Amino acid sequence: MDQPIRLKSNGQISVVLNSQKRKPLTKELPDFQVVPKVIPPEHSALKEIEEELEALVGMEEMKRMIKEIYAWIYVNKKREETGLKARKQALHMMFKGNPGTGKTTVARLIGKLFQKMNVLSKGHLIEAERADLVGEYIGHTAQKTRDLVKKAQGGILFIDEAYSLGRGGEKDFGKEAIDTLVKHMEDKQHEFILILAGYSREMDYFLTLNPGLHSRFPLVIDFPDYNIDQLMEITRRMLAEREYIFSHEAEKKVRDHLIWVKSVLNPSSFSNGRYVRNIIEKSIRAQAMRLLMTNSYDRHELITIRSNDLVFEEDQ
Repeated sequence: MDQPIRLKSNGQISVVLNSQKRKPLTKELPDFQVVPKVIPPEHSALKEIEEELEALVGMEEMKRMIKEIYAWIYVNKKREETGLKARKQALHMMFKGNPGTGKTTVARLIGKLFQKMNVLSKGHLIEAERADLVGEYIGHTAQKTRDLVKKAQGGILFIDEAYSLGRGGEKDFGKEAIDTLVKHMEDKQHEFILILAGYSREMDYFLTLNPGLHSRFPLVIDFPDYNIDQLMEITRRMLAEREYIFSHEAEKKVRDHLIWVKSVLNPSSFSNGRYVRNIIEKSIRAQAMRLLMTNSYDRHELITIRSNDLVFEEDQ
């Protein structure tokens, strides 16, 4: 012991100091620290994107993951500055979920965030589907795919319904597109980000088509279907953006209809946010026709969608 303690006969404690030099103690922080909930001011890029994320209904897992990706990239830069190993990780992603769950919107936000962080030089989004990649003869597909990757340099290549590339059998050129993408994901992995999107089950099967695919997508984000309350919140926001409101009866009718539709339709054929947007757009046109015929244009009537204005796909 550095400082032996001796008890004297008179009851006093004597501390004997060791003359040897002691090693300076490194102050260690406790493992369990209270992490502030407010983002520090220097992270303006994250703060700006977070505000846009909060405007989106639901998608809690995706919001959490985007913050984690930001933190990982930022801390990696700090490690690099201090001379620690900071290995670059590929940021290719897979978005799994049904139509209308916000996948394209989120891809655009990620592009904007990465551009602000200097991960991507441009941050633009190139949207593509099977027809944009698959050619009509041998060699055509590889060239079309290379051209798309070139367009996406410095940004994001977003391929929706990516599983359709593997649906044509052995003689289909879709496999050539997959092989070309895999090669460019490796060769140019830090020059662009590839995001593949589609239904969950089909995307799981798609990953089995090429042995190199699975390991090249370190980030897989699930986009669950919206529940009824979330769909109604999306509806209200879409209406507010267009300066409309539902009457009480119209709101109840829409809610009841959504409950019915979600109970009878196959989840994969229900288009979530896209479905309610179609209801709103058709109902606005029906309301305009009603006002024209009744010659009624006061402000309240101009902004109110009534139950008899509502147009549902199943009614047509």
